[in-house]
Amino acid sequence: MTEDWQNGGFGLYIHWPFCQAKCPYCDFNSHVAATFDQSRWQAAYLSEIRRLAALTPGRVLNSVFFGGGTPSLMDPDVVHAIMDEIRACWPTANDLETTLEANPSSVEAGRFRGYAQAGVNRVSMGFQALNNDDLRRLGRLHTVEEAFAAYDTARAHFDRVSFDLIYARQDQTPDAWRAELSKALSMGIDHLSAYQLTIEAGTAFGDRYDRGKLRGLPDDDTAADMYFITQELCERAGLPAYEVSNHAKPGAESKHNLIYWRYGDYGGIGPGAHGRLTLNGTRMATETPLFPTKWLEMVENSAFSNFKTIAIEPTEQAAEYLMMGLRKSTGISQNRFTSIGGSPLNANVINDLRDLDLIALDQDRVRATPKGIAVLNAVIRELLPDG
Repeated sequence: MTEDWQNGGFGLYIHWPFCQAKCPYCDFNSHVAATFDQSRWQAAYLSEIRRLAALTPGRVLNSVFFGGGTPSLMDPDVVHAIMDEIRACWPTANDLETTLEANPSSVEAGRFRGYAQAGVNRVSMGFQALNNDDLRRLGRLHTVEEAFAAYDTARAHFDRVSFDLIYARQDQTPDAWRAELSKALSMGIDHLSAYQLTIEAGTAFGDRYDRGKLRGLPDDDTAADMYFITQELCERAGLPAYEVSNHAKPGAESKHNLIYWRYGDYGGIGPGAHGRLTLNGTRMATETPLFPTKWLEMVENSAFSNFKTIAIEPTEQAAEYLMMGLRKSTGISQNRFTSIGGSPLNANVINDLRDLDLIALDQDRVRATPKGIAVLNAVIRELLPDG
């Protein structure tokens, strides 16, 4: 019997928790460390790979994603050992996608050559801005010139290179964003992630904002203008949005992220890594400790029983499928939603949202319209069974 996760595929996320510096907007599980024992971390990752493989024997692995933190601080030999262990533990798809996140400040040609030899075939680079003043404001350690050089280095070693930009930054105008995005699109990229700056609690920016010291943030209408500029320019450049914040030429979409948005299964390895694994017919949410030393010690002591593993109720699974799937330009399958959760979407709500031009129907599929994407959280709230 086909299990639901097979509609989305199976991937592996590996979290490297260390950074050279903590960006003030970042709420990811990243930690600044002067030194770390890479051989010790390698042994822990290999142990976790073997443990997860024993839970998911025989599955075809579609993608591997090294995230962080700054995975481009990893020794290439560590990445090589991890990839060798992965290939020994699972059959892999012929088109296995292996992505590694990199910051321009940590890019070295020799290191990238080693990653490519290990099997990395896609790099995602954290540019975030294309002017030096804003890079300093964002706490980035690289300059625009270093970013362009890093991009050239990446393109010399990998067929697929993506980079991230942040818009709605302090004192940024729609015209300035239009010029900056146009510059990015002129670089011949085939994938771009464009995120609106959000102020998260617990970050340095969050603290400054609460004290009234984070000035110059665009208002909601201006930020919305920048969002629509992003859609317009990327569409014109042949990189339409396939997800709310992600744009790609056809065929260049991130296979790993599509596993999330298609509600497939993925194992999470590393401090604070989350996962969704269907085990013995039950979809489980997995979570590991946030602090690097605690995670490392627990793995070394085989204290896996202290890792969180919680069964997800069918109605919650359906809600997760809805929340993830409506981010995609292709939306979700109503039949699959019903199959997962046991109840269909509310037909009256669907009709109301369609009349407002917030969603569109294409046979079995429901997708958010461009107007609906702009207020996607509100659309999701209405469609959820208890919305």
